[in-house]
Amino acid sequence: MLNRKPLIWFLIIAFGLAWGFFLLPLAFGPLGSTTRQIATSILWALAMWAPGLGAIIATRWVAGERLGTLNLRRLGDWRAYLWAWLLFPALAVVTGLLTWAFGAGKLDTQFTLIKEALAAVPGGAAIPAWLVVLIQIGVALTLGPLFNTIFALGEELGWRGFLLPRLLPLGQWRAIGLSGIIWGIWHAPAILQGHNYPSHPVAGVFMMIVFCVLLGAILSWLYLRTRSPWAPALAHGSLNAIAGVPLLFLTGVDITIGGTLASVIGWIPLALFVAWLAWTKRLPFVDQPPKTLESLPIPEAA
Repeated sequence: MLNRKPLIWFLIIAFGLAWGFFLLPLAFGPLGSTTRQIATSILWALAMWAPGLGAIIATRWVAGERLGTLNLRRLGDWRAYLWAWLLFPALAVVTGLLTWAFGAGKLDTQFTLIKEALAAVPGGAAIPAWLVVLIQIGVALTLGPLFNTIFALGEELGWRGFLLPRLLPLGQWRAIGLSGIIWGIWHAPAILQGHNYPSHPVAGVFMMIVFCVLLGAILSWLYLRTRSPWAPALAHGSLNAIAGVPLLFLTGVDITIGGTLASVIGWIPLALFVAWLAWTKRLPFVDQPPKTLESLPIPEAA
């Protein structure tokens, strides 16, 4: 059975606090102003820790459990962290290729947008565009995931570390689906302000739910495999770091349609990977008992 009281308090804190942070930048001037942009960056980063704070409060003071039950001291299977680090860069590459193949964007090997941005900066025209792209890719694959994990942990501690395990009595697929839907709705104030789907902010709310269900299935698999919020946090951080890289190689892209994993085209590799997890029976996840000497088969005597 579900213990509803901690769940309710978690949702109140996760939504109430985050939605306040999401909406507060509206008081800092018109869209596009420097003050508004700075306020949005800071306040939305703080919003990412609202689910984590909700998980801590609901666990310790509502459910009366030790904070150790959130498994912050646990890492689990180290191989899961390779998936967490490298999977989304690979899926982002597939998304970029599909965007070009479907005609939703044009391949730009001259990096026109980068050159235009450099030309607007004093002395920028002397910097090779390819060098800027190379640096951005390098950061997205190395320092970016590690830095973003600091903020992503706030979300993953809540959505996967707290919410998912408490929904598991419903069954793994239902728990994964419901937690993904809740996570998608949580983003609504940001989406309505043009985040992720600027050309379709209202429809984007529902599109974000689809994206979060698909993405949440993968992050849930990493959590269930490790029983640690760190693996999905690293994957979430890697996703955020690599999100815009395919757009460096494309022009004329409506990011609602293609170019990023959150786009409609981006759902394809995500859905295919989730299907692969199900086909290979990695989901639903079944804990494998550790092999011991007692569990090994005893050979028959000749």
